[in-house]
Amino acid sequence: MANEEDDPVVQEIDVYLAKSLAEKLYLFQYPVRPASMTYDDIPHLSAKIKPKQQKVELEMAIDTLNPNYCRSKGEQIALNVDGACADESSTYSSKLMDKQTFCSSQSTSNTARYAAALYRQGELHLTPLHGILQLRPSFSYLDKADAKHREREAANEGDSSQDEAEEDVKQITVRFSRPESEQARQRRVQSYEFLQKKHAEEPWVHLHYYGLRDSRSEHERQYLLCQGSSGVENTELVKSPSEYLMMLMPPSPEEEKDKPVAPSNVLSMAQLRTLPLADQIKILMKNVKVMPFANLMSLLGPSIDSVAVLRGIQKVAMLVQGNWVVKSDILYPKDSSSPHSGVPAEVLCRGRDFVMWKFTQSRWVVRKEVAAVTKLCTEDVKDFLEHMAVVRINKGWEFILPYDGEFIRKHPDVVQRQHMLWTGIQAKLEKVYNLVKESLPKKPDGQSGPAALLSGDQRVQVAKSKAQQNHALLERELQRRKEQMQASSVLPGVRIKEEPMSEEGEEEEDRDAEEDEEPMDTSLGGSLHNRLANGLPSGRATGGDSFNGHPPPGCASTPVARELRAFVEATFQRQFVLTLSELKRLFNLHLASLPPGHTLFSGISDRMLQDTVLAAGCKQILVPFPPQTAASPDEQKVFALWESGDMSDQHRQVLLEIFSKNYRVRRNMIQSRLTQECGEDLSKQEVDKVLKDCCVSYGGMWYLKGTVQS
Repeated sequence: MANEEDDPVVQEIDVYLAKSLAEKLYLFQYPVRPASMTYDDIPHLSAKIKPKQQKVELEMAIDTLNPNYCRSKGEQIALNVDGACADESSTYSSKLMDKQTFCSSQSTSNTARYAAALYRQGELHLTPLHGILQLRPSFSYLDKADAKHREREAANEGDSSQDEAEEDVKQITVRFSRPESEQARQRRVQSYEFLQKKHAEEPWVHLHYYGLRDSRSEHERQYLLCQGSSGVENTELVKSPSEYLMMLMPPSPEEEKDKPVAPSNVLSMAQLRTLPLADQIKILMKNVKVMPFANLMSLLGPSIDSVAVLRGIQKVAMLVQGNWVVKSDILYPKDSSSPHSGVPAEVLCRGRDFVMWKFTQSRWVVRKEVAAVTKLCTEDVKDFLEHMAVVRINKGWEFILPYDGEFIRKHPDVVQRQHMLWTGIQAKLEKVYNLVKESLPKKPDGQSGPAALLSGDQRVQVAKSKAQQNHALLERELQRRKEQMQASSVLPGVRIKEEPMSEEGEEEEDRDAEEDEEPMDTSLGGSLHNRLANGLPSGRATGGDSFNGHPPPGCASTPVARELRAFVEATFQRQFVLTLSELKRLFNLHLASLPPGHTLFSGISDRMLQDTVLAAGCKQILVPFPPQTAASPDEQKVFALWESGDMSDQHRQVLLEIFSKNYRVRRNMIQSRLTQECGEDLSKQEVDKVLKDCCVSYGGMWYLKGTVQS
């Protein structure tokens, strides 16, 4: 109380908040100019502003008559900037540096605590500042002078090189950029070049400058006073003491921004343990892919109940050799697709489940076997294997973790439940991939222990021995079926040609197939099964040899043949010309998009595919490849649609006949041959159409599609 008596209140001042100029009021500072030397009396020639950036430019006149002004320097600067010829675009129209430009920069981005105050008649009127700008002289005219100098030098060099020969035509390589990722887009948006470009895009708003003593300025200054005395505009000042203190000293938003932020794909253990237990297990398994149960418990903490963890892990992972492997649908959610081949998530999950199931049977998996069964590209299969295995040279892929027998002994009920799930998955895989059921020894724990290691050569020898054992049985079955067909369907006077099947030939064929596995075969068995249809060699299983490369009569009526022919006809109606290699690739993509259990999964050989192509109105074009070509045999087999029923059939047939004698042709030769054969001058559009349908251009020459090696 004594202090308050010693310091009495001398005067009370009413404070008003004026808002009329709240969004338009700027404070200009001139840091390179003393406060005693103002610019109030200097003529302002122009003014402009970019409101979003709060950027201002002012042009002020220079007193060229001042004794301190160097006229020769002013003339030299004007000459360097504008050159000898003055026009409307000249910076200094008087050929003298008679003005200077001031450019602004923001003094602070947060002006919430700043206001302009006007004290009048015992009242204090506050107007919030919209921006605080510092104006400094701009030297952009020097950049313009440098640009003029470089232009003059370039012009002089251009005059001296007029007599040089024209540059030779150079081959250019066109590259298509990859789709921009989200991280790359964010880096580009935050880059200096992007920000400068965005700043340059905002247009200037030109202003009219009014001097300090101008009547318009006097009128505008009246808006610094609060309009009206009713106090309606001053509701912000009617606050409680705590609210008023919060307005004076608000919490700084920079404190939260200063906290380090982890990358979006990184989750600390402290943050992880704040989540529910099910989410913790899912996140850990999704990132680690394969984990023993003991390691999972150590990551979750000692206070977590193991029973609850066992209940949660079975929802997101499967048991493989005593270890837990994350489920496929967790890694490949619905509506996603492969980043390599673009196949849907359903097909990827099916292929990865097959790899996991193979590891339940053995510690080793061969990548080529997986690719042959699943019909997926090499990159997808490699991704599956890298999730749960490591590659061993000349052996294959080995499961990444050792067999966890301790977990198998401690939790037999969980093992039995997982064994039942794997039995269901195996049945589904056998149906989808047309697998041959194998008699697997049943173990009480439902998991296979460490298996014996088999190299690739040993697998080949086992397959050969099985083929030799079944060869005699297959020969007898073939002879019996031939006798039945002779007794039932042979007409009098018709002689059936019989060709003996050489055992050596079959073994040699099996050996070649094992060395170079055909990608079109869809059955799982060895090389003998790949060439058998219902236990008989392909080409003879339907009861007779093929005739002129076409399937025997009656074969086209089967559902598989109808589906295959529909695919071939639709494909050639779009592509017109395809190599066998490209056709097989398109067929594999078509298979990947089909639902499980479709008839085309029953197994399509290369021969059946080629016969269907020939039966669909296509012809094989015997393109004379150069001797040094690197094209594979499948890439040298070129098929083309001969008749499609449109007006371009004749043009296309002439073009295909040209390429049956030439590997590559120039356009003028094609056009003259078309004109000669068709008897009329074809328009450029007609020639372009037939070339676009069947050919590609490279280095000024035209090739059939698929025959040029990129």
